[in-house]
Amino acid sequence: MQKPTVGPIMGHTTTNQTRIFIRGEFQNNAAVFAGIRYRPTDSKQWHTGGFIKLDARRDMSGVLVLDNLSADTDYEYQTGWFSPMSPAHTTESVAELPLQWPRETYRLRTRSDQALQPRAYILGSCRYLRLTAGIPVLPQLGDRIFASISQLIEGAQPPVSAIMMSGDQIYADDLNLIAPDREYNEIIAKYRAAFSQPNIQRLMSGTSTYMILDDHEIEDNWPSHADPADETLFRNAMAAYEIYQASHSPACSLTTNGQVEHSSLKHYWYQFSDGDIEWFVTDSRTRRHLSSENGRVLDEEQEQALCKWLIGSTARVKFVVTSVMFYPDRRMNGEDAWMGFPQQRLRLLETIRRHRIRNVVFISGDVHGSLTSRLTHSEDPEFEIHTIVSSPLHNSKLLPYATAATFILDQPLVRTDTGDYRHELTSQVISQDNFAHMVVEPGHIQVNYHDRDGRHLQTIDIPLR
Repeated sequence: MQKPTVGPIMGHTTTNQTRIFIRGEFQNNAAVFAGIRYRPTDSKQWHTGGFIKLDARRDMSGVLVLDNLSADTDYEYQTGWFSPMSPAHTTESVAELPLQWPRETYRLRTRSDQALQPRAYILGSCRYLRLTAGIPVLPQLGDRIFASISQLIEGAQPPVSAIMMSGDQIYADDLNLIAPDREYNEIIAKYRAAFSQPNIQRLMSGTSTYMILDDHEIEDNWPSHADPADETLFRNAMAAYEIYQASHSPACSLTTNGQVEHSSLKHYWYQFSDGDIEWFVTDSRTRRHLSSENGRVLDEEQEQALCKWLIGSTARVKFVVTSVMFYPDRRMNGEDAWMGFPQQRLRLLETIRRHRIRNVVFISGDVHGSLTSRLTHSEDPEFEIHTIVSSPLHNSKLLPYATAATFILDQPLVRTDTGDYRHELTSQVISQDNFAHMVVEPGHIQVNYHDRDGRHLQTIDIPLR
C-alpha cells in the first residue's frame, strides 16, 4: 500500500464513528482501492476498518468510515491505497490480501458522551495559497499557522473537538485579473496543493475538520458578478468542492452498510451536535436570491430549516456558521454579507427574539479581521446574541486587513417599530493572520485569539444564560 496523495482528512466525528477522506492516484485504468485499519492507542491488535474502491470521477478519492467506536477514546489508524494485480478484485476480496500497510500512523479521538463536559474548537477562515503554473508560491507562508494550531491542540484541555473552517479554504480566483481558474482540473489542482501541505495535512489527519464554502471557492463575491458564461465555472467549482470539502461532512448521509452515499448530497448546509452543543452550518453563498425586493442569503428551504432548528433545539448553546458576517456591517462593500439582505436578517433576529431563544452565537469569517460583538434590543432585555469572527488564516499581500474603522459601529444595526437592535464590539479588531481557540464551559464561552506563531493576542469571555 502507498500513503495518501492527499489526506488523510478526519471529517465528521461522533461518539462512535468517524469519516476519513483520502486520495490515491490514477493507475492506467487499473482498479485502485483504499483501506484503513485502527486500534485503541493502548492496544496492539489492529482491526480492519474496511476498503473502498476509488473512482476517477471523484479524483481517485474516497471517504472511509470507522464505526462502532467507543466514546471519548483515543485511537490510532493507518490508511493508504493500492492497485491489486487482478482486475476482478472487489472491496470484499481485497481484505484477504497480504497487504503491507504504510508506516505512517495517525491519531484520532472520538466525542465525549458527557453532555456538560467542556468542549473546545478551533475557528478559522480565508487561507490564501497562490499557485503559478500549478505550483504553490511560497507555500510555507500559507501553511505556517497550521503548525501553531497543532501545537496548541496537543496540550489543550479540554481536548479540541473539531476545527471549523468557515470559508475560502482555497482561492480559485487568486489570479482573477490575469488568469482565474475556471476548468475542473485547474480547481482540483488547487485543492490537492492546499490540502497536502505538511502542516495542514498533519492537523487534519488527527482533528475532526468541518468546512463550508465562501465566494473564493468559486469567484470573488459570487454570484453578484456572474453571467451565463459562468455556468461552467460554477459546475466545475462545485464538483471539486463536493469531493474535497462536502464529502466528509454531515451533508452526505451513510448507506445501510456504512458507506458514504455521495448521491445523497442535496445541499451543502448541514447540522451536527457535540454533547449539549449544536451547530447549524449554513450555505451562505450558492443559494442566494439577488432580488432587490426579497433578497436572500439563504434559500427558503434553508431558512425554514434554520428557524425550525433554532426554535426546536434543546441544546444549551447553538452555533450558527455563516461564511459572511451576520453583523456588524461594513462601511464599504458590505452588500455581499447580510447587510445586503436586511429583510431575511430581520426575520431571523425576530425569530430568536420572539421565541426567547438563548445562547445563539454566529460564527463567521470572510473580512480578513477577527472580532467578537454583542447584539441587544432596546426594548427587550431578554434578547442577546453574539458573533465570533475568525479571519484570516493567511492573507494575500494584495488584500487589506479589517480594522475597527471598517465597520459601522455608531448606529443601530436595525431600527424597527418595536425597538432598535444595537450592537457593540466586545473585543479589539485583530488585523493580522490569526485563529481562534474557543472553549465552551458551563457558564461562559471563552474565545482566545492567537497569531500565526501561536502567540496569544486576546481573550474574550461571553457569558451564557
